Amino acid sequence: MDELRRRKVEDELRDEIAGLILRGEVKDPRVGTLVSITRVEVARDASYAHVHVSVIGDDSTLEAAAAGLNRAAGFIQGAVGKRLRIRSTPKLVFEADRGIREGFEMTEKLKGLLP
Repeated sequence: MDELRRRKVEDELRDEIAGLILRGEVKDPRVGTLVSITRVEVARDASYAHVHVSVIGDDSTLEAAAAGLNRAAGFIQGAVGKRLRIRSTPKLVFEADRGIREGFEMTEKLKGLLP
């Protein structure tokens, strides 16, 4: 899969998965509507996709949301496959993304250094 096509698939996957979460179609109680998809990385052969998620809350909430999404990955993959026009839907693997929280903490530390 060429780079341009892969980026387009990543964007479409991010939008569709976020829409499923926002509409409440994922029934796992660990997955709330405050879960956000930060980025999607599709493999070169499009066999799998790493979906990075973030959530407002502590680390236990984030880990629970990622576990809930991994538990519902088959349902999400099927729902996304029905909406997207691609030959085969990649296998979805959800990972907790702490980048936003770490960036915020670093900004707060830097603010503390300034007089």
